[in-house]
Amino acid sequence: MITAHGVELRVGARVLLSEANFRVASGDRIGLVGRNGAGKTTLTKTLAGETLPSGGQIVRGTDIGYLPQDPRTGDLEVLAMDRVLSARGLDKVISKMRQAEGEMASLDEATQNAAMERYPKLEARFLAAGGYSAESEAQIITANLGLDERVLAQPLGTLSGGQRRRIELARILFSGVETLLLDEPTNHLDADSIMWLRDYLKAYNGGFIVISHDTDLLRATVNKVFHLDANRGELDQYNLGWDAYLEQRETDERRRRRERANAEKKAGTLLAQAEKMRAKATKATAAQNMIKRAEKMLGGLEAERVSDRVANLRFPTPAPCGRTPLTASGLSKAYGSQEVFAGVDLAIDRGSRVVILGFNGAGKTTLLRILAGVEAPDTGEVEPGHGLKLGYYAQEHDTLDMNVTVVENLRHAAPDLTDTQVRSVLGSFLFSGDDAYKPTNVLSGGEKTRLALATIVVSGANVLLLDEPTNNLDPASRAEILGALKTYEGAVVMVTHDDGAVEALEPERVLLLPDGDEDLWNDSYQELVSLA
Repeated sequence: MITAHGVELRVGARVLLSEANFRVASGDRIGLVGRNGAGKTTLTKTLAGETLPSGGQIVRGTDIGYLPQDPRTGDLEVLAMDRVLSARGLDKVISKMRQAEGEMASLDEATQNAAMERYPKLEARFLAAGGYSAESEAQIITANLGLDERVLAQPLGTLSGGQRRRIELARILFSGVETLLLDEPTNHLDADSIMWLRDYLKAYNGGFIVISHDTDLLRATVNKVFHLDANRGELDQYNLGWDAYLEQRETDERRRRRERANAEKKAGTLLAQAEKMRAKATKATAAQNMIKRAEKMLGGLEAERVSDRVANLRFPTPAPCGRTPLTASGLSKAYGSQEVFAGVDLAIDRGSRVVILGFNGAGKTTLLRILAGVEAPDTGEVEPGHGLKLGYYAQEHDTLDMNVTVVENLRHAAPDLTDTQVRSVLGSFLFSGDDAYKPTNVLSGGEKTRLALATIVVSGANVLLLDEPTNNLDPASRAEILGALKTYEGAVVMVTHDDGAVEALEPERVLLLPDGDEDLWNDSYQELVSLA
């Protein structure tokens, strides 16, 4: 259980949350919503104990499973399955049992006897932690999250960002803790895994807070909604499911508008009458009282909901280039003995549109990294054509320098811009005032997405490499990027699970990984997008 008393959150001078009181108990399935940058990620980090509140107190009564948007683990040499099993301490016990089993077969009698003495104690610890049923449970969870045995046998450092995130989600679900804090848990999941996660959370006996822009997930799982209002810095709490919450919010807003209209009409009448009376000395006091009554009438009203601002996103006018600005031939990539893909050929013509599809782990992100020059292929080469200017959006925001501020990141991307131009671009992406000087590492996932897109906008790129560009975005911001895709005149190579992003892109070709087969786009591929 988590209990919050008078919690305040600040970023610099900006108040994200003021004097919030709430609790998360067993059976509370809470959807935490609000626009990008409202402070949802900051709140979950604080509840998880990774940061401290600016004011108030948070009491944690149980172990907490926290899935951040950008999970990082210290030891990248750990095998993926061992990382999952470590949630219950099973990884080390199993490793020692395997070592003891090997030593029991030793020809050295002393080694054999020592191992036989150790093994029963290790097995007892293994059984106390859930034993073979727990190991089977971990395998079921990982399989339902699209993690096959090949991936689970690899070190974390060889996995894509999406695979590592699914490993962390599997670890948290396997941990058996009573309270979950999940920040965009459906990112990088295919359609089948999302459906499984919905069912898992529907049946979950503990409490959880989930941040998600997947309205189907919220509709299916939550019984309470917390709305973090970015304009007022307040947490509105609704003990309602998703659809009932949406209806109640609209009902409340209509009531506020009616009350305000009625009060403004009455106050206007009073003020008009007071204006007529105040010129007469004998009625000046009465006029003053009328003015006070009008001000009190208006002051007691609830504020109308202020519409959330939306980033004004348009991709850059592409710089002039040759007919084929980017060509790749014979690309292959393997991590250790695990081949990711081989024999990939791709020619990106001026203004062409290509979508890359493949199951999770097929190498989609790796291929974009190779095309962007971030990673080298094992074989083959990438050849820039005449006038190539690349704009690369990485799903893990690798193109951003987390150690500098928002404004410094934009300056690095476009050093020739004037201060006025820099502030203008940042303002259109909702980084105004002090927000422009925030450290990049404190931004939410949605804010990092907006900043990464802003660096592309100022680049003049004529070939965009986009890796899951709609992840972490609220519906309004997602709509903006889809609109920008439709109007962009340069070439685009995109990886996405988002059906709407593919529809907006209107691709001409599809590249299927890991086989590297290329085909003209047709509607039969559309149904593979959410499954990829």
